[in-house]
Amino acid sequence: MLRSYRVLAFSLASLASANAAFADPPKSPAALPAKPKQVVLISFDAAREISQWQRSRALAKRTGAHFTYFLSCVFLLSPETRLQYAGPGKAAGKSNVGFGASKQDVAERLEQVRLASAEGHDIGSHACGHFDGKDWSKADWVAEFASARRIFENAYAINGISPEPPGWRDFARHTVTGFRAPYLSTDKALYDALPEAGFEYDASGVSNDPAVPPTLNGTTRFALPLIPEGPKSKPVVAMDYNLYVRHSNGFEKPSMADAFTERAYQAFHSAFEAQYNGKRLPLELGFHFTLMNNGAYWNALERFAGDVCVKADVECISFRDYVTRRRAGQAQASVGG
Repeated sequence: MLRSYRVLAFSLASLASANAAFADPPKSPAALPAKPKQVVLISFDAAREISQWQRSRALAKRTGAHFTYFLSCVFLLSPETRLQYAGPGKAAGKSNVGFGASKQDVAERLEQVRLASAEGHDIGSHACGHFDGKDWSKADWVAEFASARRIFENAYAINGISPEPPGWRDFARHTVTGFRAPYLSTDKALYDALPEAGFEYDASGVSNDPAVPPTLNGTTRFALPLIPEGPKSKPVVAMDYNLYVRHSNGFEKPSMADAFTERAYQAFHSAFEAQYNGKRLPLELGFHFTLMNNGAYWNALERFAGDVCVKADVECISFRDYVTRRRAGQAQASVGG
């Protein structure tokens, strides 16, 4: 009887070996489809203070990141040249955010724009006077965009700054391809005006979650997502100003700066981890040059970028780079198809 069991065991073992020989080998990790790199899109609105230009560029050099700067054109006008700008329905020389501090201040800002662009950063438009255009017509938006482009292209001449760098006007004419509306305030007229004004992308939207930006009427539309924040994980727009209002009702509380820095960092990092470990949809984070709550949100940004932008499978890139890559990929797919 014992011999019979041995024969049966041998037979079963042989059968198992035969089945194993014909079975599909297990897939190695290398055979599984690789995840795309996690894209992080970091931007700055208004782009006024020279020290913050320098600080952000230094951060980029440390981390390999490329940023988008949405520049308000009034910061390319001095108090003496402010009458060069008149917003839709506004008197000349009026702005919600002021103007450049002086001719020298404008010259230094123009130099920062040139340096940032040479380093691979994206220069976008934040219009001019930071007015709420939700009730503007298409013609109003077209006029505002024309003012922004004229002032940008002619900034050296308008302000009497010399010498004007060789090729400046051609550079200024072609470098600005994206826009973000002041107050993130949009309407149909804006989206009708954007392609006519030559913009390839808009970053004025807000979405419930990170998402792949759609391209509508020739304009790629990005949106700042709502991200969980704070002890109760309440959603907030992923922008420093919205955190500032959440944390301190829009008033300075320097004594709480460290706590606000930690909360902001945790919110940024949790939103990143959700995508990095999930679908890897692009994550957008927005900032201003203003140091709210004693710089809490910039401190959180620097810590966050230092953690994630250096990862081999993460890319902190500009909106312009994202659009360029995506359109190049679509063109290749069309040709290949």
